Amino acid sequence: MDNLLQRLAEILEQRKGAEPETSYVASLYAKGLDTILKKVGEEATETVIAAKNGDAEQLIYETADLWFHTLVLLAHQNLGPELVLKELERRFGLSGIEEKAQRNKS
Repeated sequence: MDNLLQRLAEILEQRKGAEPETSYVASLYAKGLDTILKKVGEEATETVIAAKNGDAEQLIYETADLWFHTLVLLAHQNLGPELVLKELERRFGLSGIEEKAQRNKS
């Protein structure tokens, strides 16, 4: 699965050099951080609504949109999905309570 994320990350990096008129992602980059953040928020809201409505198919679709736009955000900030996966791996096996306590010590 992380191979797919890496492939997407590579494509998102390539889109940084694309013309905004020829690439949706390049157009997001050209519009800047506020536009990307707005899109992530919109997709998060749509994901919540799909879950609330109990529509599994729509929930999967909206979650895919949310993940995609979050990857765009990471790429825009010069971060990759491997960093998020590394953080999730760090947390693996910790209870949420333990993980939060560790964050509060920092």
